[in-house]
Amino acid sequence: MKIDFYGAAGCVTGSSHLLNINGKNVLLDCGLYQGRDEKERGNETFPFNPKDIDYVILSHAHIDHSGRIPLLYKKGFKGQVLCTEVTKDLCSVMLPDSGHIQEMEVEWKNRKRERQGLQTIEPLYTAKIAELSLYLFTGYKYDEVIDVYDGLKIRFKDAGHLLGAAIVELFIKETGKEEVKVVFSGDLGNKNIPIIKDPSFIDYADYVIMETTYGNRVHENITDELAQLITIIKDTFKRGGNVVIPSFSVGRTQEVLYALNNYIENDYLKDVKVYVDSPLAIESTKIFEKYSNLYDDEAKSIIDKGDNPLEFDGLLFTNSPEDSAKINKIQSGAIIISASGMCEAGRIKHHLKHNLWRKESSIVFVGYQAEGTLGRSILDGAKKVKLFGEEIAVNANIYALQGLSGHADKNGLLEWVNGFKKKPKEILLVHGDMEARLNFKEMLDNKGYNSRIINFGETYFINDKEAKLSVREKLIKYIVSADIENMDKETLLKNIESILE
Repeated sequence: MKIDFYGAAGCVTGSSHLLNINGKNVLLDCGLYQGRDEKERGNETFPFNPKDIDYVILSHAHIDHSGRIPLLYKKGFKGQVLCTEVTKDLCSVMLPDSGHIQEMEVEWKNRKRERQGLQTIEPLYTAKIAELSLYLFTGYKYDEVIDVYDGLKIRFKDAGHLLGAAIVELFIKETGKEEVKVVFSGDLGNKNIPIIKDPSFIDYADYVIMETTYGNRVHENITDELAQLITIIKDTFKRGGNVVIPSFSVGRTQEVLYALNNYIENDYLKDVKVYVDSPLAIESTKIFEKYSNLYDDEAKSIIDKGDNPLEFDGLLFTNSPEDSAKINKIQSGAIIISASGMCEAGRIKHHLKHNLWRKESSIVFVGYQAEGTLGRSILDGAKKVKLFGEEIAVNANIYALQGLSGHADKNGLLEWVNGFKKKPKEILLVHGDMEARLNFKEMLDNKGYNSRIINFGETYFINDKEAKLSVREKLIKYIVSADIENMDKETLLKNIESILE
């Protein structure tokens, strides 16, 4: 069998890995590129024929893992999408929302293009196409062995990253060969995150496809980070400002609400107004409540006492654009949670426009900010940013609470690897920038693991030694796909060294 790595390889977003098993094509994830990855690689085309894909196995609902499934469908894919039940339900609201965003952004661009006498463009896909693609989804429970077809069985294990997020175990039996077990980590969760269970450990694997998003960082203690959030809120209100939290509508928003619920109901915060300004967050919160049986023990104990950990006095969900606009008239004392988490689209851009320039306000990042996104620019210290064609000064207080991240840090990643009872034959490192992957590979090497950094377009063979790519072929593939012109010499040399290993 072979694996072609087409997304979240050499970058963080756009997760997409193509397996050929017994003559059938199985895609692990089909995500959108975001930020710099989108600018460099684009989302419009696939490096394979969508009509040739037989199955998509989806690790979880986040758009950088699921967001191109409607485009796959639009271009001819008519196979099955296999995922957990929760992921199916979350995608039922997330993918149409993504299609709506595509339509709105293209409508705005086309108005400008028409004024410039340019030809109009089409959205990547529409909300309607996204809705139609959902008919291809089949949801399964955790720990259920699924007989996909002759030669492939899979099982979803809790990844601890997002409700419904899965580590995928693939049991592969090619004709005339021994069974091989490949484990796809998906996105592994941070430990002790509100609501979500810790990641499952896997007993064994022959090969592991593993994320490395925070492979070079250690998160702060989550209890300390939450205490800091309370301090930020109180200090901001004393200054007469608002607290704006760019947050992913699915996952991070619910976790932040859970934390605020605890502090408000225990009187650490009083008379606070919390605005969740995202229709998607409203729908996804309902889905979270539907699957409360999957919560961790702490959250379940709260529910057993008759309390809803995602509701509290002072919490207001805003749905209509009119209600959203009213929030921008509030000068002080509001906590505004809005999407998107990387500030690339959605209502968060309006709230930033009204608060970024105010030294009284605070912007609190609680999730990963991909390179090339507006959120990353603000976090990296930009003095001015452009919003709706207008330059906005960045005078607000900027914070990043990485302890609230849904991704495991390098210690959490290593702990998960150490959970295997026997060392895998090889660990294939994806879903991270080069520094993160290099750092984590060094950690693995020091622990005696055999690992490899995977680059975009690389092909990896299992059970077929003669088909291994030559070093020359790997170098050619890398040189063709990499952005060498914008890469510093040290990084280029490290990348080449990793190929030569």
